[in-house]
Amino acid sequence: MFPGRSGAGADGGHAPVDLVVRGGTVVEAGWSGPADVFVSAGRVLALAEPGAPAPGAPDEIDATGRLVMPGGVDPHCHVGFTSGDFTSLDDYLQCTTAAVFGGTTTIVDFAIPRPGQAPADAVYAQRAKAEQGLCDSALHACVTEWDDTIPDQLGALVADGVVTVKMFTTYRDETMADEDTILRTMATLRDLGGMVVIHCEANHIIEDTQAHCAADGRIGAADMARTRPELAETASVAEILAIAESQRAPVYFVHQSTAEAVELVAAARRRGLRAYTESVAHHLVLDDAMYDGEHPERFVCCPPLRPRDAVSRLGRHLFTGEITTIGSDHCCYDTAQKQSRSGDVRVMPNGLPGVETRLPVVFSAYVAGMGLPATRFVELTAANPARVNGLYPRKGTLLPGADADIAIWDPTTEWTITSDGLHMATDYTPYEGMRVTGRPETVVVGGRIVVQDGRLTDATPRGRHLPARRLYGPGAPGSLGRSSALST
Repeated sequence: MFPGRSGAGADGGHAPVDLVVRGGTVVEAGWSGPADVFVSAGRVLALAEPGAPAPGAPDEIDATGRLVMPGGVDPHCHVGFTSGDFTSLDDYLQCTTAAVFGGTTTIVDFAIPRPGQAPADAVYAQRAKAEQGLCDSALHACVTEWDDTIPDQLGALVADGVVTVKMFTTYRDETMADEDTILRTMATLRDLGGMVVIHCEANHIIEDTQAHCAADGRIGAADMARTRPELAETASVAEILAIAESQRAPVYFVHQSTAEAVELVAAARRRGLRAYTESVAHHLVLDDAMYDGEHPERFVCCPPLRPRDAVSRLGRHLFTGEITTIGSDHCCYDTAQKQSRSGDVRVMPNGLPGVETRLPVVFSAYVAGMGLPATRFVELTAANPARVNGLYPRKGTLLPGADADIAIWDPTTEWTITSDGLHMATDYTPYEGMRVTGRPETVVVGGRIVVQDGRLTDATPRGRHLPARRLYGPGAPGSLGRSSALST
């Protein structure tokens, strides 16, 4: 057994070994090398020297020539999400089936209250769905308006393992929170060991821009990029950072789409603020040329896709360490839903299906295509998402004691993404026809082989809701650092 990487003695101890993954290169955040993975009772028992004997007669997976990674943790999924008149089309079973085919073995969903619904009630309703999944899930709560019940609700939620709260600076009359609500929520969570996760777009700038676009007759799906300018994002990020600094409160920015927004957060982190950046796969791979094609409505998302130069500048921060996590912002609408209001982006459903494609498209573009270290890929897509959501080291690692969630990748296989070849509950993928390199072949969830050689081998829902640990402060197992690369 490797020193410091074993949960047992040299013979694996007396714990029965159920499964061994042999012959592969294990990739952790910050470390990789040849090793065999011993699994017992759904957890990683040990990382062993290649060929080390395993007690008993466990099942074996031959991972020769493969990368053996912790299953991905997707920090940003919307499952069965209702916004306005539209509800996304997947349930927990469908979403997590797609997730595991894409190498993701944990999702973090959002419990966004409907008008008049208490945040805690939204959480408990969404939490009950977790057992329908093929893999585990956690939740972000959401606060849209402050009232005297919010502090007690947040206290109860954190005690119950929901430590992150989503907030929006846009979508007036639906989910948008005012500055006072954001400040109060940040301050309350600061004292509880939780954190606000926030969608930043300055609504006043967006509404003014959209009004001008509408007056010019340019408010349809093909005009999406101009209706929500980059300035709206950076202006909102600057304001939210100021609120967070005034309260000495941690903050996590979702789906940052420009290098300028990422750099504002990085500068605040250097000033001592606990501030973190998430980017998402489509902002790192696709650009606003998609709005010039036959189906611009399929690419309507907020923030919108940016120009190619902006995509390149954003992607460079995967290498600098300024981006903390990569999510999918999965939202599973279909073409008919998108087309039904495609003449006015102010009322059409926005969001892209992506839980299954997040890891393959990022691996192909940045690891295979640009030389991003596989260890950094694991850091961005598994270890750091688990850390900032209070799930590490149960998730996001293959170190002994972690849940045995394992994705075994062929890093050299080439394949073409098509909607027919995916498993999401929609009729399209934004990556249709894209040629990519690298793919998870076999996926283990909690010690069970769920996908093998690209086929679903265990369709039994055994998902669990994961209570998160407090992120910092008294009672927390460790403190979130101020660096972006939390795993190092």
